[in-house]
Amino acid sequence: MTALGKLVRTTAFRLTLAYALVFAIISAGVLGYVAWNGRRLVEQGMRETVDAEVNGLIDQFRAGGGAGGIRRLVASVEQRTRRPGSSLYLLTTFVGEALAGNVARLPTSVLTSAGENFDTPYERLDDPEGVTHHAYVRVILLPGGFRLVVGRDLAELNSLGQAVKRAFLLGLVILTVFGLVGGFFVARRVLARIDSMTESANAIMAGELATRLPLEGSNDELDRLAASLNAMLDRIGALLSGLKEVSDNIAHDLKTPLTRLRSGAEEALRSAKLPQDYRQALERTIEESDQLISVFNALLMIARAEGGRVVENMAQFDAAEIARSVVELYEPIADEAGVSLSVEAPGSLQAHGNRELAGQALANLVDNALKYARGGEKGQAESAAEVQVSARANGDGTTEVCVSDHGPGIPEADRERVLERFVRLEGSRTRPGFGLGLSLAHAVMRLHGGSLRLEDNHPGLRATLCFPPPLAGATT
Repeated sequence: MTALGKLVRTTAFRLTLAYALVFAIISAGVLGYVAWNGRRLVEQGMRETVDAEVNGLIDQFRAGGGAGGIRRLVASVEQRTRRPGSSLYLLTTFVGEALAGNVARLPTSVLTSAGENFDTPYERLDDPEGVTHHAYVRVILLPGGFRLVVGRDLAELNSLGQAVKRAFLLGLVILTVFGLVGGFFVARRVLARIDSMTESANAIMAGELATRLPLEGSNDELDRLAASLNAMLDRIGALLSGLKEVSDNIAHDLKTPLTRLRSGAEEALRSAKLPQDYRQALERTIEESDQLISVFNALLMIARAEGGRVVENMAQFDAAEIARSVVELYEPIADEAGVSLSVEAPGSLQAHGNRELAGQALANLVDNALKYARGGEKGQAESAAEVQVSARANGDGTTEVCVSDHGPGIPEADRERVLERFVRLEGSRTRPGFGLGLSLAHAVMRLHGGSLRLEDNHPGLRATLCFPPPLAGATT
């Protein structure tokens, strides 16, 4: 396809032509109305002028009376015919003989039809013979059979019509030319931008994933579309990067427990002699398997949350009741670890979302806090090992559930990184876990349209689940 053919087929060019056509039709309608109305006004003025001339001449005839009236009428007609741009006048006897006027010849049917108005051809006295004009005339029958004809030439009216016709045709030509030229340049500009976007898209499909669609900065519809697509590409890139990182982390972090599982089985086969030895080896194998299953369950739950596959199960729930339930569930573990676990969640705090995922996110935060509650600064009192869970409603309708501890906390520079899967800081590698707890909580809150905030508790960490306002009319 040629460049011109490609240009003509663009939507922008077609839209420009459509606008030009619509504008031409509207302009033709407006111009036609103006021409019709102008012609009507000119005709009305012409009739009024002729009527005024007739009335004036009849007054002259009546003022003279009888033969004197005819003489006064002849004199008045002769005087008026000598004026520049004068009307048409003709005074005849009852047999059609001309007495005065500037009309050389009129059709006989016009002269014999007194009291009527006509659009008729005529010849002027000062024109060569055979030159015909058209005029609007009025014929008046006077006493004695005399006839008075007064009229106006239609050349002015016809000139107006011709001028309007020429203006219409010229305007139509100009509009068509400018419409085509404007459509050409508009379509060329739009096509250039679309071609640029197409090249970027082809580069992305060819493997250059860092390429983005170009922006002009005009914030028009193409810029907004390109910005949306770039944001989508950024999100896809982040997901692909996360997928690669997760794959690497799974291969790295699960290699150790799988190796330990295999080594335990080989050791049991090589050295176990009594049934009790085999039983202990199987118990260790089951324990390692449970840890692996918990890791994959956490990964599946994160995938469900990030994929939005639980949106249909969302409903209104009580965040305060979830906080109290999670604390009640972890109280035995806290007592065993020697950590004081308390909750402050009075009344009912309504939020909208998936109750199961929200409870799991809070449980992960409590579990992390219990692990690191004793890992504070050196010299920290043993009695200071405590974890507090609180739930409150804010004035803007959001609901917050906070888990606070006095452990080592998380440096501000690492607070974004720890939300990724399998990320564990140096100080936590000696403790149990796989680095999925905060990642799951972050994915759950993003699914709910909320956020997970990690802040300094002076000392320790304060992790806050912030739920958006509940939807109006949401079901429980």
